[in-house]
Amino acid sequence: MRAAHLFLCLFSMSCCLNLMPTAGNKIFHFGPCRFSMSVTEIRSGFTAIKANIQARDPIRTLSILSHPHSLHKVQSSDRCCITHHLFNFYVDKVFKHCKTEDSYVNRKISSIANSFLSVKKKLRQCHEQNKCMCGQESTEKFKQILANYKELNVTSAAMKSLGELDILLDWMEKSA
Repeated sequence: MRAAHLFLCLFSMSCCLNLMPTAGNKIFHFGPCRFSMSVTEIRSGFTAIKANIQARDPIRTLSILSHPHSLHKVQSSDRCCITHHLFNFYVDKVFKHCKTEDSYVNRKISSIANSFLSVKKKLRQCHEQNKCMCGQESTEKFKQILANYKELNVTSAAMKSLGELDILLDWMEKSA
């Protein structure tokens, strides 16, 4: 009988620990999709290179993510979808074209990209299980982001998008 109580107690504790985010991780809920991400680690890496990246941006009048309607007022039902699209966008378009002559900056970019790749995989699973439905609003907002991106050459657009990473992280934290 004691062994059964001990087993039940240990099992309960392990279940609780599995649901808790690891140090520095934050759990995001976008509709039925749930994933953890180390925002602190990503912000730390981004803060270390932000000035360097933004100094490479010659066009201050255009924004990729801050266009008047890009991320503002996204309906809760569309947050999973647009987050899925944005992580694909950053992994497939942005990080691939963000190379500098500074190895320190490149290592930080690579670290951020690896974090994004991990979340991208989690979001893809949600999307494939039809938990992450895409409505017209999220589709239109993402099309606007792509249109903003395509206004610049690939390298400039990628650097500008990377320089706006804090906009995405702030939006995610406010929306979660």
